[in-house]
Amino acid sequence: MKLVTAIIKPFKMDDVRSALSEIGVQGVTVTEVKGFGRQRGHTELYRGAEYVVDFLPKLKLEVACAADQTEAIVEAIMDSAGTGKIGDGKIFVSDLEQVVRIRTGETGEEAI
Repeated sequence: MKLVTAIIKPFKMDDVRSALSEIGVQGVTVTEVKGFGRQRGHTELYRGAEYVVDFLPKLKLEVACAADQTEAIVEAIMDSAGTGKIGDGKIFVSDLEQVVRIRTGETGEEAI
C-alpha cells in the first residue's frame, strides 16, 4: 500500500478531483496549507502599502491506495494539476504499513 501526497494550486482542485474519480479513486483527504518553494512568494499592494506574501496558499491532497494504483494516481494528478508554470506543486509517494477502518475493523487494502 502507498500514500500519495500532493501539494497543488487551490484552483486546480476540481480538475484533480474529476481526474481521480475517473480512475476509480474513492477517497481523498484535502487540507488547506501554506508554503513556498522556488516560487518564493510575491509582493502585494494593500491600501497603498506594499508587503511581501512569503507563504502561498496551497492544497494538500492525501490518497491511500494499493501499490498497483500508484502510477495511475500520480499521472492523473500531474496531468490535471499542471499548468506548466512555477508553483504547480509536488507529489510525494511513501509506503503505508497499515490501514485500519475504525467502523468495521478491516485492515490492509480492504480498509482503503
